[in-house]
Amino acid sequence: MSQDAAPDIIYTVTDEAPQLAAASLLPIVRKFVSAAGIDVSTRDISVAGRILATFPERLTAEQAQSDDLAALGQLVKTAQANVIKLPNISASVPQLQAAIKELQGQGYDVPDYPEAPSTDEEKDIRARYDTIKGSAVNPVLREGNSDRRAPAAVKAYAKDNPHSMGAWSADSKTKVSTMGANDFRSNEKSVTLTAAQAGALKIDHTAVDGAVTVLKDGIDMSEGAIVDATYMSRAALMDFLAQAIEDTKADGTLFSLHMKATMMKVSDPIIFGHAVRAYLKPVFDKYDAEFKVAGVNPNSGLGAMLDVIAGMEKGAEIQAEIDAVMADRPPMYMVNSDKGITNLHVPSDVIIDASMPAVLRAGGKGWGPDGKEGDTNCVIPDSSYAPVYAETVEFFKANGALDVTTAGTVQNIGLMAKKAEEYGSHPTTFEIPADGTVKVIAANGDVLTSHDVETGDIWRMASTRNEAVVNWVDLAISRETTTGYPSVFWLDDTRGHDAELIKMITPILEAKGKSDTFQIMAPAAATRHALEVITKGDNCIAITGNVLRDYLTDLFPILEVGTSAKMLSVVKLMNGGGMFETGAGGSAPKHVQQLMEENHLRWDSLGEFCAIAESLRFFGEAHGNAKAAVMGDAADAAIIKLLGEGKSPGRKVGQPDNRDSHFFFALYWAEALAAQTDDADLAATFADMAGALSGQADTIATEMMAGRGAAVDLGGYYNTDDAKVAAVMRPSLTLNALIDG
Repeated sequence: MSQDAAPDIIYTVTDEAPQLAAASLLPIVRKFVSAAGIDVSTRDISVAGRILATFPERLTAEQAQSDDLAALGQLVKTAQANVIKLPNISASVPQLQAAIKELQGQGYDVPDYPEAPSTDEEKDIRARYDTIKGSAVNPVLREGNSDRRAPAAVKAYAKDNPHSMGAWSADSKTKVSTMGANDFRSNEKSVTLTAAQAGALKIDHTAVDGAVTVLKDGIDMSEGAIVDATYMSRAALMDFLAQAIEDTKADGTLFSLHMKATMMKVSDPIIFGHAVRAYLKPVFDKYDAEFKVAGVNPNSGLGAMLDVIAGMEKGAEIQAEIDAVMADRPPMYMVNSDKGITNLHVPSDVIIDASMPAVLRAGGKGWGPDGKEGDTNCVIPDSSYAPVYAETVEFFKANGALDVTTAGTVQNIGLMAKKAEEYGSHPTTFEIPADGTVKVIAANGDVLTSHDVETGDIWRMASTRNEAVVNWVDLAISRETTTGYPSVFWLDDTRGHDAELIKMITPILEAKGKSDTFQIMAPAAATRHALEVITKGDNCIAITGNVLRDYLTDLFPILEVGTSAKMLSVVKLMNGGGMFETGAGGSAPKHVQQLMEENHLRWDSLGEFCAIAESLRFFGEAHGNAKAAVMGDAADAAIIKLLGEGKSPGRKVGQPDNRDSHFFFALYWAEALAAQTDDADLAATFADMAGALSGQADTIATEMMAGRGAAVDLGGYYNTDDAKVAAVMRPSLTLNALIDG
């Protein structure tokens, strides 16, 4: 791993399919950009890499792993940053435990993850591991706001080559169920800090017996920051889940829970566990005491729970009762019907921003345990953003599926800098230990918010910095000015946080003469507006907060172009640098499984291609490197030809896969560089490369296909063996010689 003090471009080492693809693509990129005098180095932000960096004292000198995430966290605060960031795992507890087990099996002396730490050592280990869980990477690196959109070439290709869309009917039973009361949305209280209140905030819990516990202290907040506090009632949640299960059974639909137990790594696993409890309530009522002794933790999902039960003395008896209860419950939405993996098996298997668009794209259908499609009750407990999906369901019932061949596009400007909003709430989210009151207290002693809570309620505090909001509005104005598209702030003036945001952005828009240019709509109305616009074939811009940015930049791309992996995602860092993200990784585990079983990787690196092009143009502008800009434009030309020639990966063995698409990207990139007239040196250099790649295309294709259909060994899942991965991902010796020579 290169560790230059000031690298030109950084390409991140991450996880799963995107990282396997990098083993094939990165050598090509390095070879090409070296012609412009650019170095590409790597930094390891994978789950395995972060685990090893967290326990340096337990590693040998040969095993030592630098803390690359911390280093990148500092770099992105500088104008020199130019980072191409691949999707990474936001680890749930089961994923974290699996990665730990794998590393231990490879000879790394990393400790087990303590589920219930009791000693000081175990508490320290747990605290260190908790820094790796969930959305640990993105809040550190996203020191800027988000500009996400489908590249023009991708959008044009989707129109000419439409992906499959399920048919919607007006009598579809699919619906979205949400709490609407006593949840995070309804209990939210928000304030904007004055100069006197800024400084170190603290969170106190006062029990009914008067005992005071400081849940968190020393939370540094500046003047103008928006501070939100809210809670979800455990009792209300359990009542809601029970009713949702009964409604699903009465409707004859599939029961499906849609959450984000990875990004919301404290709150959502708890809610997920309550859903498991609710679905198997008779079993928990009978065996709860024994489950506690055995270490059954429903927060880790039904799969982990069944593994523990299998080893219990009464395992067979309990399994029989579970089977009986599940037979009586409504059928569950399945992750894998063939393998019996349900919606409640693993918290990280069903991620709302990928799972809900999949249902919507399929005409409101999900897969049932019988292997057949059926309408589904989409259960989204918190009502903050559930209306977006509910409105989409109703729109498609009334209007039918989106016509991909004529649809416009929804671009997104997302507020995410400085750990904005809910995604920055992990260190300030708590499962309440006793009835009482939770207060957020300002540096000057003012009580900013106060909530009466009960045992088991989930309370959280989030914040949004003023400078992030100002930058977000400026980015939205810039994008609207560039495109002229109708632009809408997705904000609800009846919600605490959104009301504070509206008060903040209104004077900015007025000062810039843009008050009449932008609309402000609550998410449900904004959803309908966006769907109406793109159904007519027009384009618009959604200007959203952090979570909606995440949700919408999967929802609309999956509907419009079939995937969110092909999005152009530019993070304009607030101090002048750039970060270029490469799409979503939600389906990456299935891709890895297919590669290991059949030596076919269907991961599409189009997002990486787009990010490379943007990174090079940014580099050219930032450093006055004209060759870099030429290379970026040529990469765009290669992308257009790649799509036009149908060289993207197919889903099945025998079709071109990820490695084949990399060869064609290299060929078309070289051809575009040879054909351009802005830089004669590059044209001459790449004329030779284009000729060699074209002349050896048949040989390379034959070598690429060797071994397809057979199982391969990667040396691991979370911590793969570099040599084994290279052998799998770079199978053509002829291509390797051209790239490495």
